[in-house]
Amino acid sequence: MIEQWLMALDYWAWWVLGVALVILEIVIPGAVFLWMGIAAGVVGLIILFVPGLDWRYQFLVFAALSVISIAAARRYLKRSPIETDHPTLNRRGEQYVGRTLTLAEPIVNGNGKAHIDDTMWKLSGPDLPVGAQVRVTDVDGVVLVVEASQA
Repeated sequence: MIEQWLMALDYWAWWVLGVALVILEIVIPGAVFLWMGIAAGVVGLIILFVPGLDWRYQFLVFAALSVISIAAARRYLKRSPIETDHPTLNRRGEQYVGRTLTLAEPIVNGNGKAHIDDTMWKLSGPDLPVGAQVRVTDVDGVVLVVEASQA
């Protein structure tokens, strides 16, 4: 029964799948579903001109086009990243590099905490008492790496 359904796949079914994948990319962005949606559209275009193409070849072409287009897009974006005027927008910790803070809790055994705006951040650095001034030098995941401030 499933094989009969698969044999009946027509170009419009691939186009519907392509549109659904592009919509899925809009809802769940990840730069994968877009390229799979385009691959499905191309398979639909191929089926429009070669209507008797076996369903196995249709899926093979879809899989190959999906993998090739995703790999090519990732390679291109790695070599030519998208320029932005807010490069640290979604990397909140990196926004604090260079900022001077006052310790809310002492740094003991290399770990402490400080208030930044409305959030308590974990710190990593040399042992220092409460109230000491520190400067953020780096970010390690969600932990801010600090050093004693000279100011």
